[in-house]
Amino acid sequence: MKKIVFYLLVTVLPFQIALGQKVNPDDDGILKILAIGNSFSEDALENYLYELAVATEKKIIIGNMYIGGASLELHVKNVNADKASYSYRKIALDGVKTTTKDVSISDALTDENWDYISLQQASPYSGQYDVIMKNLPALLDYVKGVVPHDTKIVYHQTWAYQHDSKHGGFKNYNRNQMTMYKGIIAATKKIHKSKKFTFVTPAGTAIQNARTSSIGDHFCRDGFHLDLTYGRFTAACTWYEKLFGLDVRENRYKPENVTELQAGIAKDAAHKAVKKPFKISKVKL
Repeated sequence: MKKIVFYLLVTVLPFQIALGQKVNPDDDGILKILAIGNSFSEDALENYLYELAVATEKKIIIGNMYIGGASLELHVKNVNADKASYSYRKIALDGVKTTTKDVSISDALTDENWDYISLQQASPYSGQYDVIMKNLPALLDYVKGVVPHDTKIVYHQTWAYQHDSKHGGFKNYNRNQMTMYKGIIAATKKIHKSKKFTFVTPAGTAIQNARTSSIGDHFCRDGFHLDLTYGRFTAACTWYEKLFGLDVRENRYKPENVTELQAGIAKDAAHKAVKKPFKISKVKL
């Protein structure tokens, strides 16, 4: 045993350093992501992302700090008061999902050595840059002050409502889907250009891409939340490709309740969104 340890110290470790590889004692080979969000992070991260990862033998832990409809303003108020008002949903390494009530953001941030923390705005304001920036810098600064310096902070680009959505927030965009989508794109492009986030996950563009397919504008179950099957799968595919840097079209996983056609549309829409996150790409399926 002593000979093995000596070999690693004098041979492998210097070799890694010589190659410029960062030696991180917390690098356990598990990708860990925590979302500070709402039902839109539930739609995008809590369903199918784990299975996509497992299909390519990737290890992942997923956390979601959930309050329905939570805005950046509410998150900032909660961190300032260290308020334990979240439902903390967590998908463990073995795929088992647990829900813990009355958890604070500070508790969740220190629960794991998270690789990624995702922030997002509530959907009614997701295309209003000025509203976003009233609270995003404060939340970003708070998170960066709690997590290790090498934790990556990312921004979740959410989707525009269905064209006939009855959501009250739709009036912010004259009840027009393209007006809402263009607002989301303008806001997230500015956030991306600020270089304060490692990346933007373009779930909004993926859904808009998918709407050009034979399925059409039927990716929401109630006009704003995603369809429970192919809708959520589209968002999960986007997160998978963005997190792992792998072409999701080559991933063999397909939910049982999603058809081959629907899965093909979801994967193609997600892949094209990652390639062009701020522009609609047509899905020819």
